[in-house]
Amino acid sequence: MLDIVFIMICLIALVNSNQGIVNKFRLSAKYLDQLNLLLLYHLIFSLAFTWYIVDSGGDSYGYWKYLMQQVPVHFDTMWEFFGTSTTFILWLNFYPSKVLGLEYITGNILYGFLGFIGIRYLFVMVAALFPTNFKVLEIPIFPTIFFFPNLHFWTAGVGKDVICFWGIAWFMYAVQNYKQRWWQGIIALFFVYMARPHMGLSIVAGSAMAIILGSEIKVSYKLGLLVLAGIGSLYLAAGTLVFLEIEDFSFETLDALASKKSGYLSIANSSVDTSGYNIFMKIFTYMYRPLFFDSHNIMSFLSGFENILYLYLSFFIFRNWTPEALRDMPVFIKAGMISFVPITLAFASSLSNLGIIMRMKNMTMIYFLLFCFYLIVHSKKTRYLRAMDRLRFFQKRQAIIDSKKRERPTSPI
Repeated sequence: MLDIVFIMICLIALVNSNQGIVNKFRLSAKYLDQLNLLLLYHLIFSLAFTWYIVDSGGDSYGYWKYLMQQVPVHFDTMWEFFGTSTTFILWLNFYPSKVLGLEYITGNILYGFLGFIGIRYLFVMVAALFPTNFKVLEIPIFPTIFFFPNLHFWTAGVGKDVICFWGIAWFMYAVQNYKQRWWQGIIALFFVYMARPHMGLSIVAGSAMAIILGSEIKVSYKLGLLVLAGIGSLYLAAGTLVFLEIEDFSFETLDALASKKSGYLSIANSSVDTSGYNIFMKIFTYMYRPLFFDSHNIMSFLSGFENILYLYLSFFIFRNWTPEALRDMPVFIKAGMISFVPITLAFASSLSNLGIIMRMKNMTMIYFLLFCFYLIVHSKKTRYLRAMDRLRFFQKRQAIIDSKKRERPTSPI
């Protein structure tokens, strides 16, 4: 009964907050309907995620039931679990799981609600800030991209992936209007860093670079921000080194760590032997696989369709890239893309398991997709405006010609 009460309270709160955020961004009523549909859609994936983990196994169940082998689970208070990575998730779960005794399916739904909030942050910013839309096979990219199965499946259950996805999306939401939402960015960064320290370090550096390279603030403020970002990055880097169990961020150390991680992951059924791949093939594997021939279950099969679209949209970068597009691009996409690059390089070098690749890239791949999408719609809008300018020019010239014809005196008969 307590499980149902918690779920219903959160569900009602989310439906009401959907209305509030639509009003805040002054969006039309159709976006409210789409958000409510996304919420229902996401809830279904929480149920599917529960079935998948119970049937196939996974760390998610251990996080909720305190069956993890990585850390001792006999602690009596939640604060004894406080730490980064796995222990942080156990700390978050302590009260709802061990004290309230909520079921695992309830935990997945509650985490799924967090995942939906992350998706909603990105949804409303795209709806409010993108100049137009684009269709592939007569299907509009927006809001279709927000219904991709992998985006929902890996953000619908207990685990670090949900916390990171939600935290990064919240952080980018704060970055988009950092003058008013800076405090939200600090809270979001805390959750991302505690779940995965290296992710926290990347988004701080990426967001600072995006703001510094932009034209939104004065040069004097940029210098101050650069100093703060440098101090923050150094502080976070120290914790990241401890988390990764390395001594420095040299290429030799990171390459050794990547080889070690890749060796651990190569024993899985869905592994890909990337030992002979150059860095470009590793990046391609990370960004665009699994494809159809890699499919080993229903989610990897569906992911194949998504990756084909990712690959298709990637080609538009070369055609639509312009300095004006980068200048006009929303700050959250700039920050997301700058963060995406080092994260992709790190994961592409260390991951060879397609299942884990699907999970890990889900946290940041959406920003690459939105980057491609924005370049396309910006180019489309620019071409439209130029066409309208030419039309107005010809209309004005024709009006002048017609005026001169009317003013020309007629010859007497």
